[in-house]
Amino acid sequence: MVPILTGRKYSSSSSFVPQEDDDVMQLYGSDSGWVEARTYCEHLGSLFTDLTHIPSPDTLCKRCQHPEENWVCLSCKEVFCSRFVNKHMLEHYQQANHCIALSFSDLSVWCFSCDAYLDAQVILQLRPAHETAYILKFGEAPPSRAAEVLQLGDNKTDN
Repeated sequence: MVPILTGRKYSSSSSFVPQEDDDVMQLYGSDSGWVEARTYCEHLGSLFTDLTHIPSPDTLCKRCQHPEENWVCLSCKEVFCSRFVNKHMLEHYQQANHCIALSFSDLSVWCFSCDAYLDAQVILQLRPAHETAYILKFGEAPPSRAAEVLQLGDNKTDN
């Protein structure tokens, strides 16, 4: 993690010397729960081949029918509740060894084997699932994707 330079310390010659602010570092450090998503995962080979078609975010947990905090398994596309409800996605991972799932709550992607979040906007294999879930949840393309489409449209020439 790159240090955040927020404090100011002046030398006797009155020149500015950046200083790390310990309070800010704690805020963004592991004590606060801040995590940095991985940009690679060795388990990407377990992904379902077509992640442009996934269940909608309002899909109930397959085991307990709970309506919230649900995740879609990116290996089989089944939906289970989070570890904060009845832990059915965690149980699914333990039983089926399907380790990568997308949260319908915040659209984060988690690898149970790596015990880490994955950056779905950087990892190309995860983009289809993330973009589809975003569209299903919000009714429009993610902002970064919409900007790319606009740029492509601006580059078209009339023949």
